[in-house]
Amino acid sequence: MGIGGTAKKIQKVAEMAEDVYKKLNELREQVVEMRETVGETKDRVDNLEAENAEQRAILEAIAEEQGIDLDAVIADAHITEAEASNGEVESEESAESETTPTEN
Repeated sequence: MGIGGTAKKIQKVAEMAEDVYKKLNELREQVVEMRETVGETKDRVDNLEAENAEQRAILEAIAEEQGIDLDAVIADAHITEAEASNGEVESEESAESETTPTEN
């Protein structure tokens, strides 16, 4: 192999290294952006959790003032939600059995 062939190979390796370097820099920028986004999202979630806690405290105070059993209301809501979810599952299953042909 001559010097010309070696030079071509070295040039090709150098070009590949440049491409890898560019891609690495792009990836580094994406990671920085993602870290910023995650930080912003964490701040928003923290704020929402604090606001939710404040609202819950207010609702509990109002419920207590009005003589409402908050635990019973929450339990009823969960039961209603579970029944609705169960009804949806049963409706889907019955719809599937009605549209699925049976084999003889």
